[in-house]
Amino acid sequence: MSMGTPKKGDAVVAANINVTPMIDVMLVLLIIFMIVTPAITAGFQATVPRAMNPDSREENEGEIRLGIDKDGKFYLDITDPRTGKYTGPRFISDEDLPGQLVTLYAQRTVDKILFLKVDENIEFSRVQQAIEIARKAGVRVLGAIAEQQRTARATEEH
Repeated sequence: MSMGTPKKGDAVVAANINVTPMIDVMLVLLIIFMIVTPAITAGFQATVPRAMNPDSREENEGEIRLGIDKDGKFYLDITDPRTGKYTGPRFISDEDLPGQLVTLYAQRTVDKILFLKVDENIEFSRVQQAIEIARKAGVRVLGAIAEQQRTARATEEH
């Protein structure tokens, strides 16, 4: 056996990469993400009302946001007190909402602010009910979450 050039009977090793298994794995991952992504965003769905000149500001950690979706269901959007991680909007029943808000605002000493995010087509009586529950729970200030209203560009007159 010599270290030089291969002889007529020796086998030559091909250095080709087989990408078929990698493509199979990528297709499986694509299908998994296509199925899971809509399920993640299916919780709170609301078309937020638009305002002419809303104040733009970032959401701060520790803020409490109450959402009412297009079907009138309540969603509480807070940081999980046990883990300290943001979990996103979570459904909360009408019966559990007052107790949950009382618990949250009883622990607060400085800011008792609740941000309200409501679908634009919801009946105002449902919003009024949420405000009443929040006031009884100790909320002192309510903030409305809205998006910037889109306006058409004015045409220039000559």
